[in-house]
Amino acid sequence: MSSSEHSPETKPSDSGPEYQVLARKYRPQSFDDLLGHEAMVRTLRNAFEADRIAHAFILTGVRGVGKTTTARIMARALNYETDEVDKPTVDMPGEGRHCRAIAESRHPDVIEMDAASRTGVGDIRELIEGVRYAPTQGRYKVYIIDEVHMLSNSAFNALLKTLEEPPPHVKFIFATTEIRKVPVTVLSRCQRFDLRRFEAAQLAPYLGEIAKKEDASVEEDALLMIARAAEGSVRDSLSLLDQAIIQRGGEAVDAASVRDMLGLVDRTFSWDLLDAAMKGDPKTALDLFGEQYNAGADPGQVMRDLLDITHLLTRTKAAGPEAASHGAAGEADAARAKAMAAAVPLPALTRVWSLLMKALEEVMAAPDPAAAAEIGLIRIAYTAGLPTPEEAVKALKDGGGAGPQGGAPGPGGGGGVQASGVSHAPIGGMDPNVPPPGPTMALVEGRGSAAPSMVPAPVPAKAPPAAGRVITCLQDIAEMAGERRDAILRTRIETCIRPVTVEEGRLDIALTKDAPSELPGALTKSLKAWTGIHWVVSVVPDPGGIPTLRETRDKAIQSDPMIKALFETFPNAKINSIRPLKDKKDD
Repeated sequence: MSSSEHSPETKPSDSGPEYQVLARKYRPQSFDDLLGHEAMVRTLRNAFEADRIAHAFILTGVRGVGKTTTARIMARALNYETDEVDKPTVDMPGEGRHCRAIAESRHPDVIEMDAASRTGVGDIRELIEGVRYAPTQGRYKVYIIDEVHMLSNSAFNALLKTLEEPPPHVKFIFATTEIRKVPVTVLSRCQRFDLRRFEAAQLAPYLGEIAKKEDASVEEDALLMIARAAEGSVRDSLSLLDQAIIQRGGEAVDAASVRDMLGLVDRTFSWDLLDAAMKGDPKTALDLFGEQYNAGADPGQVMRDLLDITHLLTRTKAAGPEAASHGAAGEADAARAKAMAAAVPLPALTRVWSLLMKALEEVMAAPDPAAAAEIGLIRIAYTAGLPTPEEAVKALKDGGGAGPQGGAPGPGGGGGVQASGVSHAPIGGMDPNVPPPGPTMALVEGRGSAAPSMVPAPVPAKAPPAAGRVITCLQDIAEMAGERRDAILRTRIETCIRPVTVEEGRLDIALTKDAPSELPGALTKSLKAWTGIHWVVSVVPDPGGIPTLRETRDKAIQSDPMIKALFETFPNAKINSIRPLKDKKDD
């Protein structure tokens, strides 16, 4: 809502000006002052000009979007009268004879009733008794019933007949926030208008205009925060703006003061927090959350902000980069949304959305909301490395393993990965020409076999830290991807790349037919981030004879003498999983 003129209530009394909150001070007085709702205004203008005015209207929408205000403006339009105009009209350039009394809720022919406090059939019967009498001053007798859904069933039934065939001098205007609770028999007798909530991008400029009228300086970021916190309600946004101006005591209202007032989280923090969690870095995520929680951020609001960003990323991924500016912060988030959406697959985003929704439910119900929020962040971090369903299916079809880290069960973890077909141990440090460092157990399932057999199988040594490592082969790059918990990239390095030339800062590769087109670019970006130097990754023709890391590992496992003997005994057997054997001293 917007208003270029103050309500008559705002005029000072003889004893001096009376303070009024901004939501009352700037309440619209005509259709020209309304912010939004153009479709409703256009419909009413056509109806008034054609003298096709309905006898009953119902206005619905969330709190603070202008239902009651619109009802009063409609009552004013129905009874508008000046020396030049003597008919219902939407265009009201000046104050008519009845306008002030209607705005101050003291006109005898405009009866306002709060159904939340007067719900019984007796109240409706009293209203109906007055319907048969003609208006005393105005053109129409207008009955405004707020929160009409609160009426009892008997009250609705008592109203039906009058509502269907009211006298020509009577108009009904209903307002409700719960349109589904209004009986269909009532809705069918009314002309319905849905007043939609306002977008933050639409509210922020309006709040800026109000701030100028109040001689208050408010930063644009602060206005956006207030508009988002109002959740589409104009009244709520004006109340928050009023509070922010009073809180600063004449000083400029900045984003930090509004954030403290609302207990909000810095938008940059929210992006950093989600980025850390999705990269599988629970320590950083928990540290960031702890800092904001200690600063007064509400855990539930943190989860809502993360959901908001996840929705923006998902929308950007699905609808294209042009959707990146459609978030709550507009262009402020666009650049980061585009970059992050390009790096994360859509299934991973939908998985994060589900985890955040679960976390929000737990935060709202838990005795310790902060603890519930931390558990939610840990869940996201520990599932970040899992392959997407399509990657898992592809790995199964190719006979490869699929799991976090290409073998790591979680942040900093190690171990094997079980899948249908041939399952693989982590590849870190593995050389097919070097004997295995310790005993492992391979479960080999064969048709007709009574039980799995336990035989030694190769297992790799633990990969050294990525930092400061000299890269001499593709195996080193795969290990670095695993240590950084980039399971998707590690799996693709193992299965889709045939190394031709590997030198410090240069990598010539041949790609398998199933390799994604974006793999070279993703590898270049990751190597720069991991090593701190620029890498040139070139795709060259396949020279033939160069196996992938996965093919090399499979060949090494199959060449083990005990595995060979096992397959000779059980020709139809397949390797189901590989895991380390316990030392005899541990038994």
